[in-house]
Amino acid sequence: MADGSTFVQAFTILFREGLEALLIIAALAAFLRRAGAADKITPVYAGAGAAVVASLGMAWVFETYFDGNHNDLFEAAVMLAAAVLMFYMSGWLFVRQDPKAWQADLNRLAERALGASTVLSLAGIAFLAVFREGAETILFLHALAKSNSGFDGSLFAGLGVAALALAAMFVAMQWLALRLPLRPMFVITSAFLFVMGLKLVGEAFQEFQEQTIIPFHDEGVPGFVSSIGFNGSWEALGTQAALALIALACLATYLARGKSATAQGKPARAAS
Repeated sequence: MADGSTFVQAFTILFREGLEALLIIAALAAFLRRAGAADKITPVYAGAGAAVVASLGMAWVFETYFDGNHNDLFEAAVMLAAAVLMFYMSGWLFVRQDPKAWQADLNRLAERALGASTVLSLAGIAFLAVFREGAETILFLHALAKSNSGFDGSLFAGLGVAALALAAMFVAMQWLALRLPLRPMFVITSAFLFVMGLKLVGEAFQEFQEQTIIPFHDEGVPGFVSSIGFNGSWEALGTQAALALIALACLATYLARGKSATAQGKPARAAS
């Protein structure tokens, strides 16, 4: 029975902590493949790989100097940095959704549009997506091993099955992306990154609230907000609503400029 419990706990830890990071990396890889820039995927994977190494180092620091407890303020800073990058890439993807602009000469435009700064942003998102959960995942697994029979077969089996489940989800996303038209692919990825950015802002607020830096008021907040993984406080929801309104204002401005350019007989041009 203990072996079965260890298996389930190991599976749950890796799958739960790895799912969000996997979805982000899979979305970035799918976008790059669909945009004809598959050669740009390597920096994304490199960013994720570097995060695994950094997570091991950070887990050692937490275990050695903080009795295995993660630092809330450090984690909040990582989340906010990841959110900023996701908002940036969300906007970048949205303004480049025009299929005519990409399909005119896909490889040439992809090479020009996906310059060094953009590729670095993609790698940064992959790094922060993995790193923000990586050290905590390692500490959870270490605690699970210490409280049971060490890193035994049942623990490794749980990790293996979780890794296979995550890999299957990754492959499914790549398969689906290659069958989606270009414009929906860009818009869906843009919206996904924006929502994930909002979620990270809420999670950063939660870390600050645990340190009593930001107050927490949840009276009247619908219960489903917390059940879908969002911060259920008015402070976080108010900030996320303000960010969403800013994004909508930017969207309205962008669409108005596009209509104006079309009316004048000029093609709307995305910012580089």
